[in-house]
Amino acid sequence: MPRFVVHEHHARTLHWDLRLEHGGTLVSFAVPKGVPLEPGVRRLAVRTEDHDLAYLDFEGEIPEGRYGAGRVRIWDRGTYDTLDGGPGETWRIRLRGRRVDGVYALVPFPTAGERAHLLLRTGDRGS
Repeated sequence: MPRFVVHEHHARTLHWDLRLEHGGTLVSFAVPKGVPLEPGVRRLAVRTEDHDLAYLDFEGEIPEGRYGAGRVRIWDRGTYDTLDGGPGETWRIRLRGRRVDGVYALVPFPTAGERAHLLLRTGDRGS
């Protein structure tokens, strides 16, 4: 089963990074206001560069002068299933973590930018 991690990232601005294992890498999204926990809540999620699988376990300090400088801690992690779609299209996933547990959709949101998506917590608990 593929894995995911949510990092709390204290960089220039506090944000959360949602990283989903897919095709031997971590497809990554910066989520400025955090992963929604309540059904119906939508958050902006901006696709960032893919990350190495080692980031599934990464916590620590990224030094000043490096991209993403600041403190990173694991906020949640677990496994997920793809229900529909995939990267670059509407991607419905069932996340199973300690804090994040439910069905989410990553929906392209081109009016907000080329890499912008909406991350939506649906009311569906999935299977």
